[in-house]
Amino acid sequence: MTPDAVIFDMDGLLLDTERIALRAFRAACAEVGVEADEAVYFRCIGTNAAATTRILRDGYGPGFPLDRIQTLWDEKYAADALARPVPLKAGAGELLNRLAAHGTAMAVATSTAYTLAATKLTNAGIFGHFDFVVAGDQVSQGKPDPEIYATAAQRLGLDAGRCLALEDSDNGVRSALGAGLQVIQIPDLVPPAQEVRAFGHPIMASLHDVAQHLIRNQPFSG
Repeated sequence: MTPDAVIFDMDGLLLDTERIALRAFRAACAEVGVEADEAVYFRCIGTNAAATTRILRDGYGPGFPLDRIQTLWDEKYAADALARPVPLKAGAGELLNRLAAHGTAMAVATSTAYTLAATKLTNAGIFGHFDFVVAGDQVSQGKPDPEIYATAAQRLGLDAGRCLALEDSDNGVRSALGAGLQVIQIPDLVPPAQEVRAFGHPIMASLHDVAQHLIRNQPFSG
């Protein structure tokens, strides 16, 4: 089905921030003498701040110095991801321009807090492409709960099934499918789990592939 709107995740999907976040987490752990358990860390991808805190506490146990690591992590991440533009993921500019030329509505549904999301999108020069951003601090339940995508579809005034979600993480895919959206997954750091692949949604290598897929399925101009 040709979508009437495209709703984008942000980190790891539009912006190449997940590697920055992982590097900052590793450095924060090293600074306090804790080994970074990436299996635990990867479960945090796509979730909001509250869920990340819960996953890290559960994964590392009660002795984990989370408050200190969180402070260091935030400082290191901000230096690389907020104080300067973050590179776009491959194909992001092409896809955004083609959707804009076609007049397709676009929004962002991100687990990141609104002020941070707006800063990153503005620094990258793409904030103006979107009708709005639904952020992690604007909903009561974060991904994989469907609330954020249901909210985005409602704000667009569209039936969820007429909207296409673009996601890199399994948590994001679960959120979008749970809200009834069409979904294409473009994995970033972590490949989709088998139980997520079983949903049967398209999985593509880059946003360039998504652009070509949409061109083949609707009459784009430009």
